[in-house]
Amino acid sequence: MRRTFTSGNIAIAEGAMAAGLGFYAGYPITPSSEIMEYLAEKLPQRGGVVVQMEDEIGSINAVIGASWAGLKSMTATSGPGFSLMAEALGLAVITETPLVVVNVMRTGPSTGVPTKTSQSDVFQARWPSHGDYIIPCYCPWSVQEAYDLTIKAFNTAELLRTPVVLLSDAVLAHLWEPLTMYDQGEIEVVNRKVPSKDTAVLPYKPDIDLVPPMPLLGHGFKTIVESLVHDEKGYYAPRDADYRALVKRLILKVLKRIDYVYEHEALFLDDAEVVLVSYGSTARSVYLATRELRKREVRAGFLRLKTLWPLNDEKIRESCRAKKVIVVENNMGKIYMDIDRVLKDKEVYSAPVLSLELPMVREVLEAVEPWL
Repeated sequence: MRRTFTSGNIAIAEGAMAAGLGFYAGYPITPSSEIMEYLAEKLPQRGGVVVQMEDEIGSINAVIGASWAGLKSMTATSGPGFSLMAEALGLAVITETPLVVVNVMRTGPSTGVPTKTSQSDVFQARWPSHGDYIIPCYCPWSVQEAYDLTIKAFNTAELLRTPVVLLSDAVLAHLWEPLTMYDQGEIEVVNRKVPSKDTAVLPYKPDIDLVPPMPLLGHGFKTIVESLVHDEKGYYAPRDADYRALVKRLILKVLKRIDYVYEHEALFLDDAEVVLVSYGSTARSVYLATRELRKREVRAGFLRLKTLWPLNDEKIRESCRAKKVIVVENNMGKIYMDIDRVLKDKEVYSAPVLSLELPMVREVLEAVEPWL
């Protein structure tokens, strides 16, 4: 391993290469552009390919194609570009295409303030496209975690044959901190299952884990990559039984591995009378606010979500034993809705801290004070 000092965007790029990234397609957009710029220099030196596409629609579709050719693939964007990727993300879901999409959140709606931060894309990351599905979503709070969770995002994509979203933001993108990078063999790297070439292949026939081995294009397999509801052969199947089987499996293959997919950090919860819940860069200020409350003899606990979707309801309930829970986020209260659902027997309050910068500790304390 080696230690360096770098930004969140570069940490994401390094994490992707550590996980085995082979193909990147993207289009420059603030505040994610450094990811592509850095990879354009570094990835070809490791045998990978970087392509600047004409737009974000072309980028996500190129990434889908490269993944089906057997390469671990990624794109990165921000809110307006992520909106353009929505339809193709639905294609990646129904064709069970492993890939990673990095969304470096900035202020919206529309073009908003391109250089400023937000956490308003949380629902967009959960439901970018139409239909029933679960796209796993990770949300780092530090440069080190940007690296670590990028690796985790690739492993989840390969393990479950699914697209995965890494939800960063403008603060983390340009934050510089120490980073420990690992050498080959020091990290877990998951590779997708591929069927044996001497067997008859049904491209969507699942194993016991509900994940089908992936017959790669150009590797001697005969397969269909079908965007319509399909059966295990990949043929269009507009029948109730096939529709139910496909959609339920797409969701259950993720939920079946919830213990792997879901992560959170819990601090000061043993004696907590109130728990502050947060995620991403905003959680940095919420953590300091929690410590300040404890200095004031308020028994405050801290729960930080690393995985935003899917949430592990059972683990959240186990952690939040306090009667009162306050959800602090840089939006008008999105994760709050699910925490309120999960902890329906608690007093759950939303404390939005709308800020174009990293919220100050003082702002967090002012937001939570009415509920203490």
